[in-house]
Amino acid sequence: MRQKTQLKTMLAAGLILGSGLTHAASNLVFCSEGSPAGFDPGQYTTGTDFDATSETVFNRLVQFERGSTRAVPALATNWDISEDGKRYVFHLRPDVKFHTTEYFKPSRTLNADDVLFTFQRMLDKNHPFRKAYPTEFPYFTDMGLDKNIAKVEKVDDLTVAFTLNEVDAAFIQNLAMNFAAIQSAEYADQLLKAGKAAEINQKPIGTGPFVLKRYQKDAQIRFTGNKDYWVPGDVKIDNLIFAINTDASVRTQKLKAGECQVTLNPRPADIEALKKDPNLQVPSEPGFNLGYIAYNVTRAPFDKLEVRQALDMAVNKQAIIDAVYQGAGQLAVNGMPPTQWSYDETIKDRAFDPEKAKALLKAAGVKEGTEITLWAMPVQRPYNPNAKLMAEMLQADWAKVGIKARIVSYEWGEYIKRAHAGEHDAMLIGWTGDNGDPDNWLGTLYGCDSVDGNNFSKWCDARYDKLVKAAKATADVEQRTALYKQAQHVLQQQVPITPIAHSTVYQPMRASVKDFLISPFGRNSFYGVSNER
Repeated sequence: MRQKTQLKTMLAAGLILGSGLTHAASNLVFCSEGSPAGFDPGQYTTGTDFDATSETVFNRLVQFERGSTRAVPALATNWDISEDGKRYVFHLRPDVKFHTTEYFKPSRTLNADDVLFTFQRMLDKNHPFRKAYPTEFPYFTDMGLDKNIAKVEKVDDLTVAFTLNEVDAAFIQNLAMNFAAIQSAEYADQLLKAGKAAEINQKPIGTGPFVLKRYQKDAQIRFTGNKDYWVPGDVKIDNLIFAINTDASVRTQKLKAGECQVTLNPRPADIEALKKDPNLQVPSEPGFNLGYIAYNVTRAPFDKLEVRQALDMAVNKQAIIDAVYQGAGQLAVNGMPPTQWSYDETIKDRAFDPEKAKALLKAAGVKEGTEITLWAMPVQRPYNPNAKLMAEMLQADWAKVGIKARIVSYEWGEYIKRAHAGEHDAMLIGWTGDNGDPDNWLGTLYGCDSVDGNNFSKWCDARYDKLVKAAKATADVEQRTALYKQAQHVLQQQVPITPIAHSTVYQPMRASVKDFLISPFGRNSFYGVSNER
């Protein structure tokens, strides 16, 4: 107990731990919600993993500007795109240093070999490193990059060329995503020769603003500021500590007590009290997210449009937003949030009309008392803070029009696995955008190629799909916008989903924290951030 008390006292006093420095250090404790599955970003798909890896330890060729969906130069200073839109030549930033740790000391700075290693490992299942440490790269493959990247070539030490099979208007945004973090080829060679390839997932080496020092599962992750970071003055924290706790109430109490300076995902019920605390600040942003109901159109009676229309207009959305989001949600009328470019504001929501819903169900031959399953997520997400309550309210709404919904839930991994297999009738799910491009919504969630992936409605409409694919295959923003708007109208008319809400994202932190920006993608980045006592 005495050691723990001393540690807490030292943190509170702002004393540096284990760095060998004598000055009073700048520390920041982040109350994180979970342990990362590992430290190799290419292997993972969740924000918990990315916060602890690609947002801290690594960089990408391009990155999203903090607090924005705009892709800006990072490890690449600039790039050229061929006239046919299929060849991208990236010019690398000179003199970027990889981390020096007790287990790796780089002999050179970043070069084209590092980019080649990063992407060849994801592209080639027979890559020597991948054979030594067999892994899959789900985000890379789910986005079809394994099929669309024809080759990656080293032009010279600081120049890399990507050749695509087909035009991908979102390619730059895709490379700014967390899974595309650039690894050190020299470090990989060292691990391979030592027979320790798997250590790339426990002992990461990157070029990022923070260096991993220690990880204790379900307890804490400790990072130190990278003094050699390639952006001068961007690292203002000497010690960054992730204090891991899955309970939102506990995280809130730690924040109020000053045991952490930043937390995430507060309970809606706690927000007003947090706002009134003079020691805290609670900035907010409209969420780049959507919580929705997905109807499995491959199962009766959801294969009938009239049934989907009826259930959609039987949902009392405003009551759900009031009870589930408690003031932290906005009514959703479309398949993506209004902050996404190309969003069509002319699309209006169907009116809440239980009587018309009854008539539609009768006309469709659906008998009163028809039973369906309604799946409710077992986890809290920004787009749905209480799926169990939402499911209960939907159950009551649908009962009023003669549909008996039985609520079903599974452990999160099982829930997604069974939903991919199409075992559900209707399910609660949602999405937070990952790259700022409309295709990340309209293609990833509702396109034909995603029927076995994130398209939980199993809906494949040829007209819709043609529009979305045509939009992705042109670089002209005006053309893309026009095509995406047409696609949104088809989506709204065919009702594979009922959009419920976009949640407001609240980011509670101590008043001492400066320049922390809310990410539209739900990430937590600490470069450029300071903790001023």
